[in-house]
Amino acid sequence: MDFNNPQKPFNLKPQDFGKDFVFGVSTAAYQIEGAHTQHDKGISIWDHFTSKKGNIFNNQHGQIACDFYNRFEEDILLMQSMNIKHFRFSLAWSRIIPNGTGMVSIEGVDFYNRVINFCLKCGITPWVTLYHWDLPQNLQNQGGWVNRDVLSWFENYAQVCATHFGDRVKNWMVLNEPMVFTGAGYFLGVHAPGTKGLKNFLPAVHHAMLCQAIGGSVLRALVPNAHIGTTFSCSQITPFRNTAKDILAAKKADALLNRLFIEPLLGMGYPAEHVAVLKRIESYIKPQDLKNAVFDFDFIGVQNYTREMVRHHYLVPYLRAKIVKASKRNVKTTLMDWEVYPPSIYNMIERFNQYKGIKKIIITENGAAFPDMLVDGKVHDKERLHYLQAYLEQVHKAKKDGLNVAGYFVWTFTDNFEWAEGYHPRFGLVYTNFSTQKRIKKASGAWYKAFLES
Repeated sequence: MDFNNPQKPFNLKPQDFGKDFVFGVSTAAYQIEGAHTQHDKGISIWDHFTSKKGNIFNNQHGQIACDFYNRFEEDILLMQSMNIKHFRFSLAWSRIIPNGTGMVSIEGVDFYNRVINFCLKCGITPWVTLYHWDLPQNLQNQGGWVNRDVLSWFENYAQVCATHFGDRVKNWMVLNEPMVFTGAGYFLGVHAPGTKGLKNFLPAVHHAMLCQAIGGSVLRALVPNAHIGTTFSCSQITPFRNTAKDILAAKKADALLNRLFIEPLLGMGYPAEHVAVLKRIESYIKPQDLKNAVFDFDFIGVQNYTREMVRHHYLVPYLRAKIVKASKRNVKTTLMDWEVYPPSIYNMIERFNQYKGIKKIIITENGAAFPDMLVDGKVHDKERLHYLQAYLEQVHKAKKDGLNVAGYFVWTFTDNFEWAEGYHPRFGLVYTNFSTQKRIKKASGAWYKAFLES
């Protein structure tokens, strides 16, 4: 699919990717579950952050979201009807351990047991993410990811999850996009918990980086035959102009956005040679930390949506680099003002393949938000359909070129709560009417169903 020529036919079939290649959909607990205080669930940082006016588009929140907590059977049956055989979802820490440590909720564990068991009953393989951004607020009150105690808190949480679910769940991801939850949540303050500055960001980065390996080690020890990964956000970074300053700015942005978490995991240390301020992280590093940060994951989840163009900007502290908005570059964009650039996913697969020590890559998120219109009970989301086809063609090209990519998960199944953007951007294959909770399969959902059964 050439996005500039949508008339070009899409001829790929699942078997063209190889017999072991997996296709699925991805979701996250806070974005779909709702039931924010149902039974004995504790408050998460996102429950707290969304309660403050001005943090979220139109002051929206995830208290109900898609009501997946009460409607999971309906959604999983819809998934089954669409031939989706792999379902990635996350566990809400504060639903399982309401205060973050201490008492384990019987109701919380039972909910996820019912989700897992119903998936298996419907022939759907569960892929579980331990942490998708919703830290218990009680732990945030003690510093959250800035407090080194998070290492023991997270280890205990991982042990509880592995013990209760590891007999049936074999596909695990430790963290979702640590660069985003540390950068947006602890440096820029635009995501929960809303704290800012290097004094929060640097220790949060270091502790999250260590928790990648801690979570992996717990799962390896407690779950027989586990298939363990962790996921990274990544974007192709391109200099805006072919000048020495813009090229350097792009290298700095790439080190921060794409290299910060993968390289310590592989024993390469932090990429401080391009981002000098990262040298300050040394004050948080204890003996053996960099050794203990290394873990031999079975796969790495690559999450790519777009590419970014970066220019030198003297006024930006630390980086001297600034992203040039897609809307100012005369390119095709999504509702999020992200450039539609399918080669970016190929280039990021190729990039991660160059690291020694990565056994396998799975695309654990890819998708797009466009202005979906419900007309006569239908959503003709041709732009999303073409986007998915164009990106899938690039994944197939990577596979054909011998790059080690073994799966593709669409973000996302149903329209949901999109963090600071609220309910405005819709990424789903299925349209959600948030007033009635009615689900309507979009044209892209119908295409994905046909593709998966072809």
